[in-house]
Amino acid sequence: MKTIMIVDDEPDNVTTVKAILERNGYNVITAVSADDALKKWQKQKPDLVLMDIMMPGTPVREIIPKMIGTKIAYLSVVRTSEAERGDLMKSKNIVGFIQKPFDIDDLVKQVKKFVGA
Repeated sequence: MKTIMIVDDEPDNVTTVKAILERNGYNVITAVSADDALKKWQKQKPDLVLMDIMMPGTPVREIIPKMIGTKIAYLSVVRTSEAERGDLMKSKNIVGFIQKPFDIDDLVKQVKKFVGA
């Protein structure tokens, strides 16, 4: 069973995405900040991290390079320009960008593509 970590400071987003992924056969870990994600990542390496871009605390950009070997996809409600998106995608472990609000079927399809299942 593939493990997905959801990192988002909005409880409603976490609850929704977690329910969708669990219903589709994934094991789900949740984190409320980049720091929380890094601590949990060190204990249990997920197959994919779905990470909100804008959260309080340590900037996401500082945490991502530390999660070596783990695929990360951004979950963002913030509209980004192509230039900003290109900058955000520079890290080698970034595999995609999922815009919130998302279509449930599209979210599942993207996750399957990212984890290779």
